[in-house]
Amino acid sequence: MGEHGCLMLERSPDAENPLMGEEDADSLWRSLEQERDDSVARPMCIASEVVKLTANGLGTLTGRLLVGTAERIPPSELVDTIGARDAFIGAIIYALCMNMAPEKMLPFAATVAAAGCKEWGARTGLPYRIDPCLAPYLGETSYSA
Repeated sequence: MGEHGCLMLERSPDAENPLMGEEDADSLWRSLEQERDDSVARPMCIASEVVKLTANGLGTLTGRLLVGTAERIPPSELVDTIGARDAFIGAIIYALCMNMAPEKMLPFAATVAAAGCKEWGARTGLPYRIDPCLAPYLGETSYSA
């Protein structure tokens, strides 16, 4: 959703719990959106509990809804948004291959996409794996020059 972040549904195999609450997907999304902290520049993830989600015309499924925020880039640093969506999707695929938890995956992908927006072109600003901006997501604590 560009500068508005992203939305993810993580299905759960825990479908037969009779005590599990049922939630309308749109209502749950709106309630998660209210937990956003717009004063935080770094991307974050807001996750629901596992619930039975219902949506008009789609039926019911069990899982968690996750809202990922986009990195807030100061106007003076925003150069070019070309390729941001591709960078985000590429980072999601990388995170899936690395078995990264969704709570970490969504901010990681938003960070990669934001880095690409700070330089001209679709690939120039994309971070390398050793880039310090990725350290919180990849577990790197020190870098050699």
